[in-house]
Amino acid sequence: MKVYASSDHAGFQLRLELVAVLRGRGIEVDDRGQGDGAPRDYPAEAELIGTLVRDHPGTRGLLVCGSGVGMCMAANKLKGVRAVDAWNVESARLSRAHNDANILCLGARLISPEDARAILDAWLRTEFDGGRHTARVAQIDRVGGAGRPTSSKSDV
Repeated sequence: MKVYASSDHAGFQLRLELVAVLRGRGIEVDDRGQGDGAPRDYPAEAELIGTLVRDHPGTRGLLVCGSGVGMCMAANKLKGVRAVDAWNVESARLSRAHNDANILCLGARLISPEDARAILDAWLRTEFDGGRHTARVAQIDRVGGAGRPTSSKSDV
């Protein structure tokens, strides 16, 4: 397995810790994140990793920002990307088993490094269940792309 990784400045330290854990387990990691913790915009990092995962089937991505939310939103704009902002082991496990998530987003300001390691471990070890979930994942992948109009409170 190969994992592409990056972060913004808020996720810098946690990303470094998780990349070290992955490499310690013998997992190939292509860490594309900055090396100095300088400010980085999360949408650009999410686009970079999302594009790599999309263009290299069978790979996975790891994105870390302050909440995980912004990275997840940006990554999911790319067709073929199924990113999850996991906040516990069960959400990580189900994202793989039922949704075949290919990018894990984590919030460095919201979860402890210990919880992040446990979430990452569950996400990496869980295989896609297939079966009834296969058609649903295909439906996810067919959903339109960025730029579609969305409703706002004034529309409701």
